[in-house]
Amino acid sequence: MAPEAFLQDATRTSAREGAVVLTNVTKRYGDQTAVDRLSLTIEPGEFISLLGPSGCGKTTTLRMIAGFEHPDAGSISISGADVRGTPPNKRDVNTVFQAYALFPHMSVAENVAYGLTQRRTSKSEIQERVTAALDMVQMRRFAGRRPTQLSGGQQQRIALARALVNRPSVLLLDEPLGALDRQLREEMQLELKLLQSRLGITFVFVTHDQGEALSMSDRIAIMREGRIEQLADADTVYSRPATAYVAAFVGQQNFFRGTVTDGGAGIDSPHVRVRAAASVLPSGTGSAAVRPENVTIEGETDADAQPNEVRGELLGVSHLGETMQYLVRLGDDQSLIVRRPTPQAPRLALGDAVVCRWRPQDVLLFPSDDAAAAAGYVAPPTE
Repeated sequence: MAPEAFLQDATRTSAREGAVVLTNVTKRYGDQTAVDRLSLTIEPGEFISLLGPSGCGKTTTLRMIAGFEHPDAGSISISGADVRGTPPNKRDVNTVFQAYALFPHMSVAENVAYGLTQRRTSKSEIQERVTAALDMVQMRRFAGRRPTQLSGGQQQRIALARALVNRPSVLLLDEPLGALDRQLREEMQLELKLLQSRLGITFVFVTHDQGEALSMSDRIAIMREGRIEQLADADTVYSRPATAYVAAFVGQQNFFRGTVTDGGAGIDSPHVRVRAAASVLPSGTGSAAVRPENVTIEGETDADAQPNEVRGELLGVSHLGETMQYLVRLGDDQSLIVRRPTPQAPRLALGDAVVCRWRPQDVLLFPSDDAAAAAGYVAPPTE
């Protein structure tokens, strides 16, 4: 029997198995509101990430789904059943934490079998299910080892196997890759997504790492101050962010704040006239954003500056492998980040006068009240 076939519970027949619905959920700690009237529907078999900075409410939301925290208002249902008052061990979910919480005195197989043992599952079924779970994470040959004899990535696989062996319809993952080094973390991202695709189990993944969310998720919920700022697929969140906050948090942006011009299609800032492809802003003040990879750079020319063209001084050059990154000073209060594919990157020296350009269709515009939300994400000053 294939591992993924064995781990599916034959008694499950509901088409909504694995669906999670949060309706106007609020959680407070004293005077602090951690989650504020949050509503979210997670489809069966979906890989969804809750993404945001520390304190945005993502982990609290996950813990309420798991049953470790209880909402002060609102409702949560899992697979169509209201789980208010249901303890964690009675919910059809399992959780994988950043701290793997493996028992050091037990073997790998005993760790994976622990939940089944507590449920008094028969020994023959335990052995079959543990073997299948270890096969799924490619760890059967380590069944007799202790956790202290494993690497961080191997321990992560064991934690996953222990969670999956109980056949949950929903797997909750609370920053499970945070303790791994960069290369191993990237490998585990691929493995997690492939595993989720094979099993069809609903994954709810909490992270502050935008790269993890973008690379694995079917949809991403960007959270801010206990609410969802935008809920969409990775391409939409990255290319068409709903707010300046989302634009600034996902990837890097160059922000220009100033006066709205051209009937709402432009921003005149102290350093550049920015023009977008369409008029979307009301009159007043606003913000324009351009991603570093959408900016070109070359040595300065004698031609007059045009819209979407800015001159400055090259302050820094960084080799990022596939890309080259340039830091350009525009004035005393702002700098511009440019990224070009390494084979196409111009060879420039520090201190060179340079000109940078971008297309109108690569400009994002945000109103003045939204521009303030991105103030903390503007490229750092150059002094």
